[in-house]
Amino acid sequence: MSDNNISKEHNAFLKQNRRRKHTILLSQIAILIMGLMLWEVAAYFNWIDSFLTSHPSQIWHLFIEYTKNGDLLYHVGVSVFETIVGFLAGTILGILVAIGLWWSDFWAKVLAPYLVVLNSLPKTALAPIIIIWVGAGYSGIIVTAISVSIVVTIMNMFISFISIDGDKIRLLETFGASKFQVLRKVILPHSIPALMATLKVNIGLSWVGVIVGEFLVSKAGIGYLIVYGGQVFSLDLVMMSVFILSIISAIMYKGIAILENKYVKWYE
Repeated sequence: MSDNNISKEHNAFLKQNRRRKHTILLSQIAILIMGLMLWEVAAYFNWIDSFLTSHPSQIWHLFIEYTKNGDLLYHVGVSVFETIVGFLAGTILGILVAIGLWWSDFWAKVLAPYLVVLNSLPKTALAPIIIIWVGAGYSGIIVTAISVSIVVTIMNMFISFISIDGDKIRLLETFGASKFQVLRKVILPHSIPALMATLKVNIGLSWVGVIVGEFLVSKAGIGYLIVYGGQVFSLDLVMMSVFILSIISAIMYKGIAILENKYVKWYE
């Protein structure tokens, strides 16, 4: 639709909506800046113990130092690689298992209690066992990330599959559609909103699995920096690593949100 076809009232509404979004963004940035400034001032006047809490300027200097010597890029690259592989593998495997459960009602009923039990287990507590089974290094950390996200993916997607309107499925079956055609034409398209929500959750879960795995066995990565900083009482390094982890997680989450806005509009 061109701008000429938009009414004045609609155009005013769109402008007001854009202004509101800009105001929200500016408010978020202002809160962040004010928090950092208050943190810096509190450390400067010794209102807080900067040895325990560090402060923004010191974290920035450490960030510059690690960036110049190339250590930061290396550690961040290791963690991002492990997270992306674990995220993609956990999501794809979870969707495939959910499709299998939808396909076979018998196995869905057989495996339902096991999925409930697996979902209730503390995956991070099982990380040492997983690493012993799979091995230390990238493989153990990636499998830990997969184990954290796969069960959530299975349950979310399976619930979405079985909640599709049964009349639509019966209509296709009446016209002779196969089960695969029903899956491709109805089940998967209508489950895209649930998939996008699951992807958002899996971003955080994958990072949890990777960081826990790096705490245990890694010699590189953001989790390794956090552990090392704690061992040598370098709280600047710990806080810098946490900030970087937060920024990368937010960027990945925003990427999923952009995909959601692009591919879910047709569903609405």
